[in-house]
Amino acid sequence: MKNILLILRREYLVRIKKKSFWVMTLLMPLLISGFYALLFWGVFNSRELQKVSIIDESGAFTQKFKDSEKVKFEYLNLPLDSAINRLNQKRTDIVALIPKNIMDDPGSLKIFTGKGVGFEIQGKIERIIQNEIRNVKLSKAGIDQKVLDDADVDVSSKVVVVSKEGEQKEQNTLASTILGFITVILMFSTVIGFGMQVMRGVIEEKTNRIIEVIISSVKPFQLMMGKILGVGLVGLTQFTLWITLTFVLTTVSSSLLPSQQIAKAAQEQMSEMPQKDKDKIAKKVAQTPSDAGKIMQFLQSAKSLNIPLIIGCFLFYFLFGYLFYASVYGAIGSAVDNETDTQQFMFPIMLPLLAGYLIGLMTAGQADNKLLFWASMIPFTSPITMMSRLPFGVEPWELILSMSLLVVSTIGMVWLAAKIYRVGILMYGKKPSFKEIGKWLFYKG
Repeated sequence: MKNILLILRREYLVRIKKKSFWVMTLLMPLLISGFYALLFWGVFNSRELQKVSIIDESGAFTQKFKDSEKVKFEYLNLPLDSAINRLNQKRTDIVALIPKNIMDDPGSLKIFTGKGVGFEIQGKIERIIQNEIRNVKLSKAGIDQKVLDDADVDVSSKVVVVSKEGEQKEQNTLASTILGFITVILMFSTVIGFGMQVMRGVIEEKTNRIIEVIISSVKPFQLMMGKILGVGLVGLTQFTLWITLTFVLTTVSSSLLPSQQIAKAAQEQMSEMPQKDKDKIAKKVAQTPSDAGKIMQFLQSAKSLNIPLIIGCFLFYFLFGYLFYASVYGAIGSAVDNETDTQQFMFPIMLPLLAGYLIGLMTAGQADNKLLFWASMIPFTSPITMMSRLPFGVEPWELILSMSLLVVSTIGMVWLAAKIYRVGILMYGKKPSFKEIGKWLFYKG
């Protein structure tokens, strides 16, 4: 145990002291925050004022198009050819032709442009015409708009989970689904990322022949376990710093966003909506609780989730899932001389991980899905798929069985990987096959 801790400490400190570690740790959050800041700046500041010319042959849309900060409308009483000439002369950017039969054939609307038209402006023109056509047809049919608005209601429900003992507990389905998605993605990315670091570390030491010196002082199993735990701790440190720094920088960036421009854009979108949609949104806004009320609602909905159990299980499945796959990555690293040679061995490892990832995402929210159940029992996929089930509730015996199988399988996988590692770590100049690696398992000594 002492040797394992010494190797763990060495692996951790060597990587932590590297400049590249701190450069990437600090640079990644800056890149993420800078990317989103640049994206928002481009969205709200790169658009130029566009002039849209309307040829309304139907005469039904006079004064229906209102100017905004980025779009200016004008009505033309000209033939289409003359309007297109104005387009070619860059006296206007877009020409919208509303034909006489627009009421009977809404698809006859045509938009002419010299350099393409964005979805936003195209959608704006289409929405205005669509709303007016609907109003005209409702009026001709003698339908009271108020009756339609009253009939258009929102239905919401509360999910109540009933236990075998008859205990009722309200469940927030959306919160459970989101939590399931997040934990599945985190588990998948961390297991792969940290496992690859173990493999690269083993290949690097083997290539530099440092391993021959180290192996004379410690047992191969101790070396492998110390490296796995040390690299995992480095990755966990970096991952924690990324989350913390990204959250801080994103929060600061969000406070610098052009809130006034966002509000204006929202007002423009509201102005194009039918009155009934405006009323619905206004009603929802009026019903939206204050910040304190939102916190109370969150706490209320969180009662349906056993957060301590989910956090505890995440740590458990991360630990044993990482040990399970990192030992395999370490064994592969010991069997090859360079990273290029690992390709033939990577597919069998990636396949169950990818399968668990896809199953976890595609069946999120389906607590009784048979495929998800069996995937949460099989050790190759259980670290990922069980996290998808937990927010919706799992029977205690299922959780105990899944954990027990994972622990036993991890011990077995570490044992097998150690047998491969002790032979492969001293092998040079030969690309081993699966058959050759299989023979290593039976070598004695």
